Amino acid sequence: MLTKKQKRVLDYIEFYTQKHGFSPSHDEMRKHLKLSSVSTVNHYMKILQDKDYISREKNTARSVEIGKKKHLVNIPFKGYIAAGQPIEVVEEYETIAVPSSFVSTGNLFALGVKGDSMIDEGIFDGDTVIVRKQSSVEDGETAVALINNNEVTLKKIYKEKNRIRLEPANPKLKPLYVKEVIIQGKVISTFRNIEEQNNKEGKTKLDNIYRSDCVEFMKSMDENSVDLTVTSPPSDELRDYKG
Repeated sequence: MLTKKQKRVLDYIEFYTQKHGFSPSHDEMRKHLKLSSVSTVNHYMKILQDKDYISREKNTARSVEIGKKKHLVNIPFKGYIAAGQPIEVVEEYETIAVPSSFVSTGNLFALGVKGDSMIDEGIFDGDTVIVRKQSSVEDGETAVALINNNEVTLKKIYKEKNRIRLEPANPKLKPLYVKEVIIQGKVISTFRNIEEQNNKEGKTKLDNIYRSDCVEFMKSMDENSVDLTVTSPPSDELRDYKG
């Protein structure tokens, strides 16, 4: 899944490459996309590479290639859903870009998930679910359901005698029982923002080793991403470290 800004970067790389036969430089992207710095460009490039939308060779200029996931579709992002709460609608109309191979046809929309009621189905707090608009689902399918006229919830649906059971996928939570429910759509895909999830869990990459010019490498890093830099004793006899 790509955000609007990430897709804008990807679209420009593809456009520039088709026109010139090679990819744009970081500075060209910064100027065209009106980004604040080259490190911001590098931030977006890393996201695109981590998600396999592009590939690039280390320490090689203009080596970006569009990956296999370039065929994207835009889906409206309608807001956030939490158990027992109305959908938190976004103020402005937004879209997200997802690989076309990941979603089926139909009237689709996306919702951000708040809460952990569906963790055993692999749907976690902060995830984005892709929903196909439909008015019914089979027993055991995960759906966006309207209950009590104004509450929207994400649950597995089971039809029982004289009632409907809305089952969470979390052993700590109890099912809901209602007489009537309005199905607003069926969940068909889930996407996770790994970077955001790692930030929530306090995970930081501490095991990356880079062999390059320190000053040049740090120019490409994200702003405010370095708290402390420690240098080792001189090991290159050919260099004059005394100035």
